Parts: sequence; structure tokens; C-alpha cells
Amino acid sequence: MNKIITLFLFLLFINCSHSNSDKQKNEEGTIGRNGMVSTAHPLASEIGLNILKQGGNAFDAAVAIQFALAVAYPRAGNIGGGGFMVYYTKDNAYGSLDFREKAPLKSHRDMFLNKYGNTIDNLSLRGALAVGVPGTVDGMVKIHEKLGHLPWKHLLQPAIDLAKNGVILTDQEAKKINQYLDDFNEVNPQKIPFTTSTEWKEGDRIHYQKLAETLKLIQEKKRDGFYKGTVAQAIIDEMNQHHGIISQKDLDAYSAKWRTPITATFQDSLQLISMPPPSSGGIALAQILKCLDEIDNNRMSFNDFEWAHTLIELERRAYADRATYLGDDDFIDVPTELLLSKKYLRQRLENFNPNKATPSQEIKAGNVFTIESFETTHFSIVDKEGNAVAITTTLNGNFGSKLFVQGGGFFLNNEMDDFSIKPGVPNQFGLVGGTANEIQPEKRMLSSMTPTIILKNGKLFMVVGTPGGSTIITSVLQTIVNVSEFGMNMQEAVYAKKFHSQWMPDKVYYEDGAFSDQTIEKLRSMGHDLEITEQLGKMDCILIRKDSTLEGASDVKRGDGRALGY
Repeated sequence: MNKIITLFLFLLFINCSHSNSDKQKNEEGTIGRNGMVSTAHPLASEIGLNILKQGGNAFDAAVAIQFALAVAYPRAGNIGGGGFMVYYTKDNAYGSLDFREKAPLKSHRDMFLNKYGNTIDNLSLRGALAVGVPGTVDGMVKIHEKLGHLPWKHLLQPAIDLAKNGVILTDQEAKKINQYLDDFNEVNPQKIPFTTSTEWKEGDRIHYQKLAETLKLIQEKKRDGFYKGTVAQAIIDEMNQHHGIISQKDLDAYSAKWRTPITATFQDSLQLISMPPPSSGGIALAQILKCLDEIDNNRMSFNDFEWAHTLIELERRAYADRATYLGDDDFIDVPTELLLSKKYLRQRLENFNPNKATPSQEIKAGNVFTIESFETTHFSIVDKEGNAVAITTTLNGNFGSKLFVQGGGFFLNNEMDDFSIKPGVPNQFGLVGGTANEIQPEKRMLSSMTPTIILKNGKLFMVVGTPGGSTIITSVLQTIVNVSEFGMNMQEAVYAKKFHSQWMPDKVYYEDGAFSDQTIEKLRSMGHDLEITEQLGKMDCILIRKDSTLEGASDVKRGDGRALGY
């Protein structure tokens, strides 16, 4: 009998060991030694990995991935939008590129207001007036010219082939297209590739012949293939037909800009490298991480009420500063040094109460919140030499302005909505702003996109970023601290349930399962107004582990992305 019991316990132990091992394996990301990419679409990840294997560096892979996403992920991947890049090189240099869209030359402060000074519904969201001057193509050219290695033509060919051969839809992609069919038909008088069917389903294939022709012109002529010639004329034709204001002068004048990143040290050994204005992400992240260093959080646990309350309070203050001070610092004087100074941050914590919520109205006045769909995309890359790239790029809303360039085969952005249309009036993400972010010709609109790189003891540690509109900053923040504070690996940090607060509205949004019932009850008793939401963030990240291997993590629980390495 003892032998039987011993055998039973042994088998049970083996079975449990296998279960734990399988669970650990499922929660661990993709492991590689020589290179890693993590993107929102498997086809883009495969193309990026192939570029690395062919001897390209992280910057070559970034260019190839960006154009591949423009084909395979048209709700956010783009050539008709813009974005930001933060990078780190094998030589310990770092920098950032701003290829954010610009307001057209004919734009003006009150262009989305009626004669009574009230906002006109949807004018900044759909159609030609919503479009900012695209920056993606110029940005990719500048990245390649400064940091690339492989020939430009080689990097464009995979996207051209993809457009010609067509893309097979996933279930999520089919549903997303179906969701916006009425918008496509309303904005575009002619058929576009997405309106050739009335109900798309998983496994259907969409071909993009016009986009393939556009990409071929960009392959042959680089910048001039988009900002001049037939593609430029196709953009202008759409503007003329739909009462838009982008002209050839706008396209000629556009230029992406190299900027100095926001940097900050936290937890003694960690260094943040993130995007400066017109991104609000770098400053907000630095403020919150620096404030965490001022607060005793050693007794706090992951997503318990003390931790949640602390982050909520810090997020509120950062978003209030965002609304007041941040914009395109080519046009306004952003007080970056002051906002990140220890004296200022300690002042911001003077009314922090560890036992009670601070009403947002007491921090600063604001407005109501409306939730609409949004989509951005982020990808992270590390090559075998140690170069790292974090790029976040967007059309703003899903499929941008919904306006499709018939002669070019791509959607245009609706980034004009990211300006402060009127002080105190929220944009589609509920973010309010003031004069710092008002519309001016050639000005770049404020953004929440937060591509970020983290160093540890001076060496590359994490590459992180996500889509999510106003929730980008808080999702990136929580992913970073999930690793640095709570010891999670990259995949665990990406999968972890998240929560979000942005000052106005005075609410806390949380994913189902983020908080225990006891935590929810405690937070409400402290004065927090909680509301459950379907999804926060969709991270694509890379962690350099202690053994120098790379762990790529794509959020396959919330999207269709994939991390690939070798």
C-alpha cells in the first residue's frame, strides 16, 4: 500500500510539475539571441525578422515593418499618417524622430467651430478637413538615410509584394472592417477595396493594387514618390473633391524633425528615454516615475488598493499638466525642465492623500468624457548588434478620417482632432486642452504616443510601446513598473490587467480582473469613481534578460500581434 501511495504522489508531483511548466511556458514571450521584433501583425513581424536575418539592422527592419503595416494593418499602419521613433544604438547613443503630421497652411484656430463658437460635430474626425499633412514617408526616408544599412529598394519590396498578392483577414480584422463599412461609404462616393463586400469574414483576401503602385513609386523615388507626382496629385484631388485644404505647398514643406528625447533616472539604476513634445508621453512618464521615487511604495503589491490609488493620483496630476502646458514646442515654450524638477514634483504631491481620492476639480477644472474607437500601432525591434527601435505610428482613429485616396490606395489620418479645437472641449479620447495646443498652420498636434526605451545600469533593458489613444501613457507606465517593481517577465507584464485615469473625466477605467472585489470596494470608499472597460493597451515590447537573451512579447490576448526572434 505504501508503495502505491508513494507511486501516486510521485505521479501527481510529475503531473503538477508539467502543469506549472506549461503555464510558465505559456506566460513567457518569444526568446531569441540575435534579434527580435514585436508588431501588431504577424506578416509585418515576419518581414521585419527576415530583414534582420538578411543582415539588416533595427532601422532597416523598422522601415520594412512600417510599410508592411500600411498594407496588412490599414486601420492604423499607414503612409497617410505619422508617428514617433525613439532609438538607442550599439554605441550607446540615443535620439528621437518626430514624423508627426502638421496642420495645413490654410488651417486656423476656429476652423471646426460654427458662427456661434460651438464645435461642429464630426468635422475634425471624418473627411478632408480632419486630415493633417502626412509625415510617415518622409520619416522613414530620414531614418534610412541616417541609420539604415540595406538598400532602400530592398526594404520596400516585401510590402509591395504583400499589396499585390493580397492580405488574408483575421477574424478581428474582418469584424473591424465590417464595423466601419457605413462610414467608408458615407465619406467615399466611389467603391474602395473595403466596400467590395458587405460582410467580410476570417480568411477573406483583400488586394491593394493601387497601394502597390504607390509603394513602387516610393521605392523608386523615395520622398518624391509620395510628396510629388501622381500620388501627391491624388491626395490633392481628394482635398479638392471633399473641401479639404492640403495643397502641394503643404506636401513640399513637410519635414520630419530629429528631437532630443526626454530622459529621467528612476529607481536609482533605471533610465527612461522617451518621446519629447509634441508627444506628451515622455514628460508624463517621467513625472509619474519620479513621483513614485518620492513615495514609500515598498509595502504595496501589484494592483492592490494602495498601489492603484497611488498611480491614479499621480496620473491625474500628470494629465492635468498635459492639458495646461504641453504642445508643439516649435510654437510654444514647453516648461520641460520645470515640469520634471524635483521641487515642482514635490509641490504637486503636497495635496496627495494616501487615504483619499483628490477630486479632479480640485486639481484643475475640466470637462466631460466621451468614448469613441481609436487605433494606433506600435512596434519594437532589437538587432544582434544591440541597436533598438521603438516606433508608434497612427492614423488617429480607426482608418483615420475614413477618407480613402482613390489614386493612391490608402487612408488619410484624422489627426486634426488631436488639437484643442476649443479650450475645455474634449477630443475623441476625452482629452481636454488649452491654448498651448490650439490649431496653427504647420503646427504639430499634441499626442499621447509614447515609444520608450529603458536602460538598466547604462545598458539596454526594455523597448516598450502600445496603441490606445489617451490610455497609451498609463499602459506603458504599468508595463514598465510591472517589470521593474513587481519582477514580471515581459510577457507577464504585457498580459497583466491594467487601469487608467486621465484627470478629466474624474473616473478610473479598469479591465475586468484588474482589481479584486475588495480592492474595488476600498477604492470606491476612498472616493474613486470606477468604471469597467473592455481593453487598455495592446503592447508590443522587448526585454533584455539577465542572460542577455531577448524576450519579445506581443499582446496576443488583446490583438493579433506577434513577437518573432532568432
